[in-house]
Amino acid sequence: MQVSLRVAEQRDAERINTALRRLSDDLNDEHTARAADLENVGWADMPGFRAVLAETDEIVGVALYSPVFSTTRGGAGIFVSDLWAAPKVRGRRLGARLLSAALADGVELWGANFIKLSVYDDSLNARRFYDQLGFEPLEGQIELILDKAGCAALKGEV
Repeated sequence: MQVSLRVAEQRDAERINTALRRLSDDLNDEHTARAADLENVGWADMPGFRAVLAETDEIVGVALYSPVFSTTRGGAGIFVSDLWAAPKVRGRRLGARLLSAALADGVELWGANFIKLSVYDDSLNARRFYDQLGFEPLEGQIELILDKAGCAALKGEV
């Protein structure tokens, strides 16, 4: 099976959302994004993310990523928020190829020199995959998030 990789275009929003919905299903996560949300953010005047697609006659993988800057690391990197490979192509290093393509795009656009991502504690297969690639836990850090209600409160909207 020949798999090709390319940077996503706006016309891909629906297909990207479908693939990410499959990722959400695999993780038993809620999926509230719509294709229009992806279009509005990913192809805005100042895009909020980029994506690399893996395709055969359909999308069989996607990496969704955004630029980050670290004063500790002295430069830009990419934050991979979503990485998914279809079950029929798992075990063929497609995830590594997607990450490599995302990094290459990040290098070209932002001079990226690192990749940051999060993995669920109970995703043992994902953790093994990332460990094999050389990813390491960030010692002394805890990931935090302020949800939609918290952001509204912070902005004084509550």
